[in-house]
Amino acid sequence: MFELPPLPYPMDALEPYISENTMSFHYGKHHKAYVDNLNKLVKDTEFENMPLEDVVKNTAGRKEFSGIFNNAAQAWNHAFFWNSMQKNGGGEPTGELKKKIERDFGSYENFRAEFKNAATGQFGSGWAWLVEKDGKLSVMKTANADTPIAYGYKPLITVDVWEHAYYLDYQNRRPDFVDAFLDHLVRWN
Repeated sequence: MFELPPLPYPMDALEPYISENTMSFHYGKHHKAYVDNLNKLVKDTEFENMPLEDVVKNTAGRKEFSGIFNNAAQAWNHAFFWNSMQKNGGGEPTGELKKKIERDFGSYENFRAEFKNAATGQFGSGWAWLVEKDGKLSVMKTANADTPIAYGYKPLITVDVWEHAYYLDYQNRRPDFVDAFLDHLVRWN
């Protein structure tokens, strides 16, 4: 059975940028529901004993398994999102990652603008990602449950732009939520 992974910090650790109230709904209800639904959907199937990432990769693009994919990918995306943040995070990365960002985007400011545009320009629900493939960094956005691991990309960070990720704290101000993520929450290490 798949399990809801523990948060890497207390529920109130990301305040004031993400409230404990938002975390209780987002993690405690939304993420948990994906895990619970996935367990029901994979029971007695070939996916029942696979690692979560393998379930995502083996169901991606297969219409007959879209329910399994959606729940598996959302469970994976959310676990990755929680680990993309930390208390007192944000700002520019350092070290090798900063060098790669400067190499592939020209500057941190260019990366930041491209990432924010992907996050705020995602119509409806989805995700913005910093990914790596073949040694090159890029920004991508995915809709709904879609995820870069289904396409062979290595995710480095993500921000969830489904409304449940920010609406209690930011209402319809998605750009403010993305700014808070980049300036105060992102976990570069």
